[in-house]
Amino acid sequence: QVQLVESGGGLVQAGGSLRLSCVAPGGTFSSAFAGWFRQVPGKEREFVASMDWENGRTYYADSMKGRFTISRDDTKTTLYLEMKKLKPDDTAVYYCAAASGSFYYAHQWPTWGQGTRVTVSS
Repeated sequence: QVQLVESGGGLVQAGGSLRLSCVAPGGTFSSAFAGWFRQVPGKEREFVASMDWENGRTYYADSMKGRFTISRDDTKTTLYLEMKKLKPDDTAVYYCAAASGSFYYAHQWPTWGQGTRVTVSS
């Protein structure tokens, strides 16, 4: 399967912002949808947001609306997740993924990156 590469994670204070990036090593996304998930120890991988790669339409988990924004660059080779007003509860490993549709559950997405860690301090 095609693997993706995330970057941009790190340590940020509560109320701060981060922008995560995701690229396909081959230079392009070949699937119809790209998205972001996050996971903390002991919990299931959680859907964050996704994008229709062809038309740019976006989808968000209800808990992410208003603070997180998914986007792509003008070459359609990089996926971004802009995170604002971060909270300690946002601390997690964030993963990018690709699939043929904007599926809600992580196990329905076949292509993944290794994740990038985001830590939000109080």
